[in-house]
Amino acid sequence: MKTDLTDTTSSKINKALVLGRRAIGTPAVGMVLTLVIVTDEENAYDALKAANEASREHPSRTLVVIKRVSRSPRDRAKARLDAEVRLGADASTGETVVLRLYGEVVDHAQSVVLPLLLPDAPVVVWWPVNAPSDPANDPLGALAQRRVTDTYSAEQPIQELTARADAYTPGDTDLSWTRITPWRSMLAAALDQVVCEVTSAEVEGEEFNPSVELLAMWLADRLKVPVRRSKSAGPGLTSVRMETSSGPIVLDRPDGSLATLSIEGQPDRGVALKRRDTAELIAEELRRLDPDDTYATALRFGLERLDEEAATTAPETVVETVVEAEAETVVETAAPAAKPAAKKASAKKAAK
Repeated sequence: MKTDLTDTTSSKINKALVLGRRAIGTPAVGMVLTLVIVTDEENAYDALKAANEASREHPSRTLVVIKRVSRSPRDRAKARLDAEVRLGADASTGETVVLRLYGEVVDHAQSVVLPLLLPDAPVVVWWPVNAPSDPANDPLGALAQRRVTDTYSAEQPIQELTARADAYTPGDTDLSWTRITPWRSMLAAALDQVVCEVTSAEVEGEEFNPSVELLAMWLADRLKVPVRRSKSAGPGLTSVRMETSSGPIVLDRPDGSLATLSIEGQPDRGVALKRRDTAELIAEELRRLDPDDTYATALRFGLERLDEEAATTAPETVVETVVEAEAETVVETAAPAAKPAAKKASAKKAAK
């Protein structure tokens, strides 16, 4: 069931929700949370599709906030709110309200969303794209217990990851961290199978993928060993290699679907480690509404610190540096010797 409302208000939207529930025969509200999706028109369809699939596990009221760009000064001065209310089969197992904001109301989206939140239910805000630099201080983010971003969709993902660390507030999380949950589980299970001491590790993945950085920082923080990062053609994370006192432990996934776990002294095993879609990722994040301390610790480990510790496991770089330093020393020692020779030659010339 769909109801279109043009130039409406929050109270009229609430009334449409009540009438819609009565029309489909479900007057009671069976939602467990409110999911607020802040996106643009281009990404609204994909984000809403993922939220509808996740609502099968977490029935929720989904509010999609789309801030429309006004082209003329007259349109920017005029505030307008259009809404589309979806119930029943059109909203999967939850309720969906698509809000399109025009003009001055774009800067006051929290005033529109606040009356539509479910009473006494947790609130999660998700930015599929264009997330604010400080989600907790964003007007919409301040309404939520959990704030979900996705640095993978940013223009500069690695720099965005650093900004997330600087502005972290308990309740923040990122889908780039959610993507590595199966990797972390598999690596932890592999270490439980052998008695050994990890001496170093290497994480391989495609360039500009923040999940590679987060997994490397998590390993460095937990194992207290240097971790190197290597680039590959992808897709996503492709391999993790841990050097241990009992031999190497390798988790390799070249095709983005099936991985191979290799442990010294044991036969290789195939592991299902497929790349998950957005619906699975957002469903996982909705399972817990408390702060993710493990994510906070890994995020705050710091990319700079990761680079410094990884340098100790890169002998080829050290050799090049030493050779360059020796070359500079030879040039510096040879230069002063050349000056007296030049002076001596000029003195002989003057004597003639």
